[in-house]
Amino acid sequence: MQTTTRGPIGPTATRTSPDHLSPVLGRYFERTWSHGEGHRLFDVEGRGYLDFANGIAVSSLGHHHPAVTAAVHAQVDRLIAPPSAVGYAEPINRLADMIAAEMPDPIDTVFFLNSGSEAIEGALKLARRVTGRPGIIAFRGGFHGRTFGATSVTSSNPNYRHGYEPLLPGVYLAAFPDVYRDFAGDEDAATDACLAALEADFDDEVSPDDVAALLIEPIQGEGGYRPAPARFLQGLRRLADRYGILLIADEVQSGFARTGRMWGFEHAGIVPDVVTLAKAIANGLPLSAVVSRRDLQERWGKGAHGTTYGGNPVACAAGIAVLETIHEQDLVANAAARGAQLTAGLRSLMGTDLGIGDVRGPGLMIGTVLVTDRTSRAPDGERTERVIQRCADLGLLLLSCGVDHDTVRWIAPIDVSAAEIDEALAVFSEALATA
Repeated sequence: MQTTTRGPIGPTATRTSPDHLSPVLGRYFERTWSHGEGHRLFDVEGRGYLDFANGIAVSSLGHHHPAVTAAVHAQVDRLIAPPSAVGYAEPINRLADMIAAEMPDPIDTVFFLNSGSEAIEGALKLARRVTGRPGIIAFRGGFHGRTFGATSVTSSNPNYRHGYEPLLPGVYLAAFPDVYRDFAGDEDAATDACLAALEADFDDEVSPDDVAALLIEPIQGEGGYRPAPARFLQGLRRLADRYGILLIADEVQSGFARTGRMWGFEHAGIVPDVVTLAKAIANGLPLSAVVSRRDLQERWGKGAHGTTYGGNPVACAAGIAVLETIHEQDLVANAAARGAQLTAGLRSLMGTDLGIGDVRGPGLMIGTVLVTDRTSRAPDGERTERVIQRCADLGLLLLSCGVDHDTVRWIAPIDVSAAEIDEALAVFSEALATA
């Protein structure tokens, strides 16, 4: 255990052993990190790792990004504490304007919070209060957070729900189109079957007149980087319109250029009623948002929801820098181009490694599914874990996801270079061969 020396105002060196940290939080690696620079994360021994984990899609512009860092420093010298309860502040107002400008009409109103879970909680409250209906339909394999309401609509891992029942009442889980595992790659069959199953749920389980919202990730994150087929999302939009249900798009992981579009729902050409944002919004600072058309939030009502820290001006200043950088560097296009490069490289590896069952996902939100054999599509979570740990030993940080932990998820920074993609592919190839 590293000892701690003390200066005049406290510790000047930090022990590397987590004696007093809770063991509850799961961690992918037993490493202690010192600092980050660009797309590298450095451990306390000074070794650099190409960071394709990004704190689970948070630091999408990498570490110590100059524009974000400058914006944070400038704002810290002006105002740190959130003033929203007593008025307004320029960076909060400006970021709201910028986010609204990124959304399709008629989405134009932003409520800032702190985390993805909080954004989901806010969206669920909005939906129930505005519609006067109790029911929420989420989709199996979805992940929406860890707070009580967010846990109630999450099903990507049984451990997230175990021991917390009964959860929020009025929540129903519908079938998500797992195109690869359940439908042998047939998007149309998956779409037709799952839309039919949802309409059967309306007949057998819950009346659509009692449903406030349909909540879906356009691309499931923790559930396995599974894109919802465009036609499925379009079908949900039609059902929501038919029955007066709000369609909520959870863009917490898929937003901010991650998928080669600004928002994941754009791939389907739909407009949700409510969008939830977080993760990459401020490149590491805690911030999230519920975004909708204005009349919904007016009907939600003044004082119907609140927050102390939401819309912190420092986090909002970082958020402004994130959006400015995305546009100045054309990072939506970069995510699409580098994602195509990465996908091509992974599919090339698939030609020689029969344990790769699927490569899927738009832009830089790519899942590589490892299987025991391609015929049965049986998940190989054990190999996935070995490969991820081997990649870390070789200097590349990747994460897993999926109900069976069988999917390697690629979350490269959206400003990643072609050379870095090639570097990562070379490491992954070695890890596949040696793990």
